[in-house]
Amino acid sequence: MKIAVLREADGETRVAAIPETVKKFIGLGAQVAVESGAGEKAGISDSDYKDAGASVAGRAAALKDAGIILCIAGPDPATLKGAAKGAMLAGALDPAHRAGDIAAYAKAGIEPLAMEKMPRITRAQSMDILSSQSNLAGYKAVVDAAAVYGRALPMMMTAAGTVSAAKVFVMGVGVAGLQAIATARRLGAQVSATDVRSATKEQILSLGAKPIFVEGVAGIEGEGQGGYASETSPEYQKAQAELVSGHIAKQDIVITTALIPGRPAPRLISDAQLASMRPGSVIVDLAAEAGGNVEGTSPGKTVVRHGVTIVGAVQLARTLPADSSALFARNLYNFLSAFWDKEAGKVDLPADDEIGKALRVAVTEDAVG
Repeated sequence: MKIAVLREADGETRVAAIPETVKKFIGLGAQVAVESGAGEKAGISDSDYKDAGASVAGRAAALKDAGIILCIAGPDPATLKGAAKGAMLAGALDPAHRAGDIAAYAKAGIEPLAMEKMPRITRAQSMDILSSQSNLAGYKAVVDAAAVYGRALPMMMTAAGTVSAAKVFVMGVGVAGLQAIATARRLGAQVSATDVRSATKEQILSLGAKPIFVEGVAGIEGEGQGGYASETSPEYQKAQAELVSGHIAKQDIVITTALIPGRPAPRLISDAQLASMRPGSVIVDLAAEAGGNVEGTSPGKTVVRHGVTIVGAVQLARTLPADSSALFARNLYNFLSAFWDKEAGKVDLPADDEIGKALRVAVTEDAVG
């Protein structure tokens, strides 16, 4: 089977395969064709791919007779001519917002596999692109906040006096939040964190941070659907807002990461709470693209409200293209290799498999029309 690796559209810095995974695919018995220039922005040259055993060509030649197409973001359906009928397209296809493209893939005989729909189950952990990219986003959120913040993060004792440690508050303790906690701790900050899921308290403590939780009002026990939090009761939301108001006024840096699948991001910080923060404080809102956790967030922009700098973070994994590409590429390899039929020399993704059912996206009549 031939595997084609596409060059992404302008604005995307990542690539869906690296020389390491190319070698592994070839080891399975596959042929790998990489579109020329696919790895440039991730620091991978065409010669690197050739050395790994791949062929490098233009898109048309790379796609010719390909049975698997690897991408970061879903490409323009019109650019996929030449792939084998029934070819699989694996990447972050965004079916919720690109139903028309999903339908066009299917109409062209290409099977779209939306990797962001990977179920949060144990055997799929190594295939989960959302987790791998969120991990890097959580790290980069703290680094970006430190760059904007006008002071040092760790406590420093000098002959000229002591510099106090910065106080960092992480709101939402998923993959990104946990990495943000760990990064802020490594940089020497005093870190606290909160989440609506009571089960995260132990995770916060294990990283050496202080848990900030509502007491006396039930939140969410355990995980929500897919490992994400779900909505809480009005009573809990009120109690949490009061708790946050008292705590946030004392913080120097706040990282917000709360998302609810299929819904706008929950509002965690109001304008009034922003006004209570110290001038010069920094907030990095990782939910900016979903509407933002912070009132006044503008996706992709940095704004100042009441003296507080709000960074509307967008696709932070793209700012670390070498590492994010490596993790994404390994996610794709781990997925495809798990279903690789060595005798047939191709991927066999059973219709009744939990992973296959999650990744195969439905095409509606409205989208086709």
